[in-house]
Amino acid sequence: MKDMKIKGLDYNTQRERLILPEYGREVQQMIDHCVSLPNRADRQRCANTIIAVMERMMPRTGDAESFRRKLWDHLALMSQFKLDIDYPFDINEARSMLEKPKPIPYPMRRIPVRHYGGLMFEVFDMLKTMPEGKERTELIRLAANQMKRDLVQWGHGSSDNEKVASDLAGYTAGKVQLDLDNFKFDRTQNNRNTPERKQRRRR
Repeated sequence: MKDMKIKGLDYNTQRERLILPEYGREVQQMIDHCVSLPNRADRQRCANTIIAVMERMMPRTGDAESFRRKLWDHLALMSQFKLDIDYPFDINEARSMLEKPKPIPYPMRRIPVRHYGGLMFEVFDMLKTMPEGKERTELIRLAANQMKRDLVQWGHGSSDNEKVASDLAGYTAGKVQLDLDNFKFDRTQNNRNTPERKQRRRR
């Protein structure tokens, strides 16, 4: 029996298989976005920010240098070695990690809303204490765009920019105030063409 693909519905069986599932789909989406950036400097800043997020997610093992080398190896793997940046470590041996990646336990936590996922709340926690600078600005941009994609994906009626700005401020205890007059969101594919809404138009 073939998998049913219904526009507007997102099943795990229809999703592309994750290379390293322990990081979750949200990190993979951030990496895919990073690969697509045309400017090398933007890709480098984006990669540094993603590494900071990954570092917060994973329990540290071994010395600091070995731990960071592992994170950069994982980043290269999840980008399928398509991410053109200046890596701080040699990643040529990272391909061997694809054979049998060991699952890394992820600590479970209760989150106020499911549609943003646990990773986004890790990001919110980071933003509360992160000093001003390019990495913080880049993380805010990544977070805001991911939040909007999550709202659209989960079919929430309120997926507008004001909703994202309000939630981002609320979940960071007011530390992040998104300036909607100057902030530009990435284009997102909304759910306006779902079968249900098409039927309503015909009536």
